[in-house]
Amino acid sequence: MIILGLILLIVGIVAKIAILYTIGIILIIVGVVLWVLGAMGREIGGRRHYW
Repeated sequence: MIILGLILLIVGIVAKIAILYTIGIILIIVGVVLWVLGAMGREIGGRRHYW
């Protein structure tokens, strides 16, 4: 999810498409939050790690 967010962020910046830029930032934030929660040992959606 973090990688997809980075790709959308870069494409949004290069192509100057604001919606891709915004979605990329949101995906990066969600990916980091899920990564941190998974690293703390919290179950997310019934799984120990979200990936």
